[in-house]
Amino acid sequence: MEENKKLVVSASPHAKSSATVRGIMLDVIIALIPAAFAGVTVFGLRAALVMAVCIGCCLLCEFLARKVMKRSNTLGDLSAVVTGLLLAFNLPVKTPLWICAIGSFVAIVVVKQFFGGIGHNFANPAITARIVLLVSFASALTNFTAPTVGGADAVSTATPLASLSKITLAGGVGTQLSDLIAEGQIPALLKMFLGVRPGCIGETCALALLLGAAYLLIRGVIKITIPAAYLLTFTCFMLIASGFDLTYTAYELLSGGLLLGAFFMATDYTTSPINTAGKVVFGVGCGVLTAVIRLYCSLPEGVSYSILLMNIACPLIEKLTAPKYFGFIKKKKEKKAGDAA
Repeated sequence: MEENKKLVVSASPHAKSSATVRGIMLDVIIALIPAAFAGVTVFGLRAALVMAVCIGCCLLCEFLARKVMKRSNTLGDLSAVVTGLLLAFNLPVKTPLWICAIGSFVAIVVVKQFFGGIGHNFANPAITARIVLLVSFASALTNFTAPTVGGADAVSTATPLASLSKITLAGGVGTQLSDLIAEGQIPALLKMFLGVRPGCIGETCALALLLGAAYLLIRGVIKITIPAAYLLTFTCFMLIASGFDLTYTAYELLSGGLLLGAFFMATDYTTSPINTAGKVVFGVGCGVLTAVIRLYCSLPEGVSYSILLMNIACPLIEKLTAPKYFGFIKKKKEKKAGDAA
């Protein structure tokens, strides 16, 4: 038989890829560099210290946990670095360093290693750790500072999202928004886009986050399905709720950790669906939950909670949206005795 006509039988998996965990994590780290640089520029060198402590503690926790559990060393896959960086991005710049260490322990040991390590965790480690810290140390996790661009001293202040939560959607959204801008409680849209506003270290600069997201999309590390479904659903919800006020909707899109969550945390391989239909459902659910929490709950932000809830619902989503097997034959209903022939 000719060589090109041979039937080759091999063990699964039959679809092979040159992608590795280390390579994927390295791409994510590269994509996060613009936001990290923006965080240091806006909030000063302490932002770099918080990032360094979170990354260092995550690496230490992973090393010790794997050692105690007598598992192989996985520091080389860089997943702990990504978790530490994302955790730091979700913290205010004034967060005490010992709280950063506790968050790293929760993310790596409790959420990741207790469930078997990378690929086995039921929820995003960084998001879960952030929620645990927010519940446990609310005052520290809501102590936001004004930007220190130009060397000014950092002072505690409210975030634009907290100011937006004061707006009553019953009527006059545009007028209320204009008053907040005039009073200086909310910066101009350009400053919001560039990240010159109070907030967590890695969530403020939309430009940097979009550059990182574009890199991941070009490299094929993530697909646009979940972020698009997430952001489009959220946008539609906010437009309807505000009486189609475009400016208010733009402020909501640029406030809080929406872009960080949509592109860098909701797309986590382990905690999001693998099929397209499931990804759409997942993204729509995140968008609806985020909008509902922001508008109708006591919390001004809802990104972390919405992604965590959808992480928990992910197995059910996958089960309901799983494609049918190729060659599936639908069973015919059996006729009852009294039915006509």
